Amino acid sequence: MMDFGQQFVIQNSTLLRSDHGKKDFFLLQSESGLRVILQLILPIIFLLLLSIALPGPVHAADDALAQKIHQIQDFSDRNNEEGIKQLQQLKQNLPPNASAQARLNLIEVLSGLLYDAGRVKEANALYDEYKSLAQQLNDKETLVLISIFDAFDVYEKSGFDAANEHLDKLAAEVEKRSSVVRYRYAWARAQLSFAQGKFDGALKQYLLMLDLIEQLPRRQLQARMYTWQQISNLYLSGLKDAKKSYEATTEALAVSSALTMPKAYVEILIVRGAALSQLKRNHEALKEYDTALGIARQEGLPFAEAAALFNIADQYLILKDYRRAEQAARDSIAVSERLEDKFSKMGAQVNLGLALAYQGKIKQGVDLVNESIEFFRKNSGKQAIESINGELAAMYESAGMYKEALVLMHEKQALSEELYQAEQAKESAKLQEEFNAEQRKKQIELLGKDNALKDADIRNHRLRQMVTLLASIIAALAGCFIYMLYRRSKKLNAQLREMNTQLEFHAVRDPLTGLHNRRSFITLMSTRVARVENERREGPYGNPDCMILLDIDHFKHINDTWGHSVGDMVLKEVATRLRSVVRDEDMVMRWGGEEFLIFSPKSNPEQITNLVERVLRTIGEDTFMHGNLPIPVTVTAGFISVPFSDVPEDICDWERALQIADMALYLGKTHGRNRAYGLAKLLVPHEDAIPTLTHDLAAAIKQNMVEVIEVLGPPQTQAHV
Repeated sequence: MMDFGQQFVIQNSTLLRSDHGKKDFFLLQSESGLRVILQLILPIIFLLLLSIALPGPVHAADDALAQKIHQIQDFSDRNNEEGIKQLQQLKQNLPPNASAQARLNLIEVLSGLLYDAGRVKEANALYDEYKSLAQQLNDKETLVLISIFDAFDVYEKSGFDAANEHLDKLAAEVEKRSSVVRYRYAWARAQLSFAQGKFDGALKQYLLMLDLIEQLPRRQLQARMYTWQQISNLYLSGLKDAKKSYEATTEALAVSSALTMPKAYVEILIVRGAALSQLKRNHEALKEYDTALGIARQEGLPFAEAAALFNIADQYLILKDYRRAEQAARDSIAVSERLEDKFSKMGAQVNLGLALAYQGKIKQGVDLVNESIEFFRKNSGKQAIESINGELAAMYESAGMYKEALVLMHEKQALSEELYQAEQAKESAKLQEEFNAEQRKKQIELLGKDNALKDADIRNHRLRQMVTLLASIIAALAGCFIYMLYRRSKKLNAQLREMNTQLEFHAVRDPLTGLHNRRSFITLMSTRVARVENERREGPYGNPDCMILLDIDHFKHINDTWGHSVGDMVLKEVATRLRSVVRDEDMVMRWGGEEFLIFSPKSNPEQITNLVERVLRTIGEDTFMHGNLPIPVTVTAGFISVPFSDVPEDICDWERALQIADMALYLGKTHGRNRAYGLAKLLVPHEDAIPTLTHDLAAAIKQNMVEVIEVLGPPQTQAHV
């Protein structure tokens, strides 16, 4: 099974799409490593949420026309193409006395049907007509609705803060409007929260939409299906809870019908398939995708067809049925080309390239994947590139092309670090802003109370002049009040100190294992040069620092076989065992995923081999137990000293040394795992060795540039599968 899969989760047709190219591409990684590509495309086009008609003024001449529009709209749920034909004919033959509300309603419904059929340019043109008509007639209800959708244009030009501020200004006006407008306003809030990663806020808005559905004038069932589909996608792509996503799709399907509402039904099936895939129920997921594909083709829904084909191709890759994966990927590309959807085509092309490469057509497949990588690189798709690099590296490894796999893994690691640091900076700024806001709030409260005390003191002074006894009583009461304020202020300060301590702990500790995290080590290393220069290093080797990078062998197999709860148990037990074998001054970190790092300052290189041997033995000698279930666990490691072989640190610093240790770890993986490779010393001048050593350890060993130490782990009675 592949380490990573990629699946398109198609949003409902109400997520706006067009050929204008205004696209935001979000990659969300699940706990199992499955990549979910959520395509959120927001152009200048009005597409109704499930084409729920706006309640407007009803004219007698419009009764029959409104009823006709509603009948065609309901019919289009079962036959999209025929619904378009009937509405276009109706639009061409509108009676002269048809009201503006009827014209607006017809355009709303028709634009949604055109988009579902993939006729995007025609739908865009209708939006311009719709907006112009609403402005000409000064239709307040429709203009508010257009203003809601303008938030997405504001986002594309000025970002999330400006878009949210735009919606904030509409809040009072929205409250005066119909339930349909309030429903769509909640939807816009939910979509922006989702895109920002504020998943709790998005869920709150979706739940509000469920409450508003009861007040909608019609098509409540369609709205309920759509909202549950959005909730299930939120659980899957945002909150990383595949089980709850699956349960939400069950709620949606309980009120659904493939015969009466195929468009909504097929989108729910696609999200349901993605949830099943994350739950490792791969054959069930494939069945849901196949069902969705059949309905999409039968009803003429090309966007849903492309998404279903993409997921089918990915599922066949997971199941290692590469021939079928190739065919599904080719079909998905063909549909995306018809829709002129470049993002979908490039995503499907990754699956096609992987399917071909796994069938032995490596150059042809890699060329296709690299073309997609270049596209995503030009369109700010760093997360997509990171995921694709992992997929391609896994293919290279399966083909025995370890050098190529190693290069890609280094690129992936660099991208992961870049994305990690960007996310950490964002989160740190957010936490600091929240803390500063809380501090400002407390200061304002205390200032207000202080001003109140000053006012009271002035009044007391005047009263003392009049009545001495009364002034004494007031002074006593004021003293008690001040004392109470002091006690309260002291308590608040203690709580703030405790919160700061908790924030500081979580900023440098891994929540699962309690070990230091990557950020804490990077912070420590940022002061390394100054610290080492001030320390006196004694002994024949100068007591260099040592870094040991470890990776749990076959950890994905543990997760796939026994579940993520057992995987978490293994991570925590490995952390406990590592702490038991190191010195008090040594630092053990969870470097990421199943990787750990031991930093042993002022070490004797002669003793490091003994430490590595103890680590391998401590992890691999005694089987891990989960209840009565034995879990065989071993690790592979790479280790190196810093400074290395008397090479100045301005030439080979700790980051370069760690990169070399990572290559040594990978060398251990390719030689059977449950072992460690360490670098003892250089055999040639560092000017000759470092350029090769930092890019290709295997080549440096082959050219006899470096002396390598191999440490074998304890024998295993039961081999990993």
